Amino acid sequence: MPSKLRPRRLALIASTLALVAITPVLTGAPASARTAPGAIDFSARHQRIDGFGVSQAFQRAAVIHGLYGLSADKGDEIVKLLFSRQGGAGLSMLRLGVGSSTDEVYDHMRTIAPNAPASPDSPFTYTWDGNDGGQVWLAQQAWKYGVKRFIADAWSAPAYMKDNNSDSNGGTLCGVVGTDCRSGDWRTAYGKYLAQYVKFYQKEGIRITDLNFTNEPDWKASYASMLFTPAQAADAVKAIGPVLRAEAPGTKLYCCDSFGWDQGKQYAAAIAADPAAEKEVAAYSAHGYASAATSPLTGSDKPAWMSEWAGSGVWPSKWDDRTNASGLYVAENIHNALARADSSAYLFWLGASIGNTGALIRMDGDSYTVSTRLRAMTAFSRFIRPGAVRVDAASGDETVLASAYRNTDGSDVAVLINTGTEPTTADLALKAAKGNRVTAYLTDGDHDVTPVTGLARTTAGHLTAKLPARSVVTVVLGP
Repeated sequence: MPSKLRPRRLALIASTLALVAITPVLTGAPASARTAPGAIDFSARHQRIDGFGVSQAFQRAAVIHGLYGLSADKGDEIVKLLFSRQGGAGLSMLRLGVGSSTDEVYDHMRTIAPNAPASPDSPFTYTWDGNDGGQVWLAQQAWKYGVKRFIADAWSAPAYMKDNNSDSNGGTLCGVVGTDCRSGDWRTAYGKYLAQYVKFYQKEGIRITDLNFTNEPDWKASYASMLFTPAQAADAVKAIGPVLRAEAPGTKLYCCDSFGWDQGKQYAAAIAADPAAEKEVAAYSAHGYASAATSPLTGSDKPAWMSEWAGSGVWPSKWDDRTNASGLYVAENIHNALARADSSAYLFWLGASIGNTGALIRMDGDSYTVSTRLRAMTAFSRFIRPGAVRVDAASGDETVLASAYRNTDGSDVAVLINTGTEPTTADLALKAAKGNRVTAYLTDGDHDVTPVTGLARTTAGHLTAKLPARSVVTVVLGP
């Protein structure tokens, strides 16, 4: 199998990941037999949760669909593990890569408009294979499991629209402020190109709900990439937004998937400062590589999404080996994005991939194995559903991370992470809780989101939960 199918950019960010990989996951002093007082207030509302998801861009969807020999039955099992709530993670978002069907992965994007028109104002000649690197099939399978949020992200515009005449190695969209291209201004044409991608998916029965015109605009990569400064991104938003509204109504524009969360704040600020741009954007987004999501991305009421992150490409991963590839680290990463950064969505990079991968699932010929990272995601995603609202939660113990959510069906969810090296008990006063039928699920090195009787109970307005060392306990209070 082609070596280029290994996880992207790992060598390029090795220094960053190596530093993170040797940094211990948050720990505290031993806390055997102690009880931590805390509280959950379901009347104190924070951000709405849009969902949890993954991407299968760059032909990873095609690998699930048998590109390298995985049988149909096992491919279906992987889809179920990712998207089903019965025995799976119940993911509710799928991120599609615009132009991600490639002959050589990361290089030479197969666009839907491969031939340059005579000018930016001339009509395109579009092509569509109904496959899109396996993403059409995967989107259709995810839809069967109830996924309704399909977000599309373009790594690059077609080469002829950019000032470097290549879909790789950065380059910028011709026409945005600061560019001077002999071929003209391609901003509006690029908007039409993206709208056509949405229309092709509509023909396949999939409604792309959200679309972004750039991926990591602050990272010049040797594979498909395109650069924008924050000012250029705001300029592009003002041109692309109206085209998308007119030609693909119902699909909302989001921006900008910066390489790091703190870096993404600059892009969000530039758009928010321009009223004409700000009205075109429905959500802001950033990745978690150069900097993690640990504080709010914007001061806006619009949703913020942690739209891509993965640890170092290491397989297999243990639940707790103190690296950023471990399941416990992923659980803490999700907690921080939701509870500290007010993110409304959390998307892991790849659901399933091959080789020495940092994905949730590894595929190898006609077999696959599941990482502890998937169980960490499942401890959140299976129970916190789209439309839920995060509420106030505090454990009262620095070694216990607590977050809580109210679902639209009236159920309440608390996710408690014991980062300490000894077991403890969380005692949380409950305010405005609706449910008292308690089900607790344990996730650690030996338990895969396993329901455990007696792990949690409610008494006299308090939730008491036993938390094994280095574990995640998800408590559901049924109405």
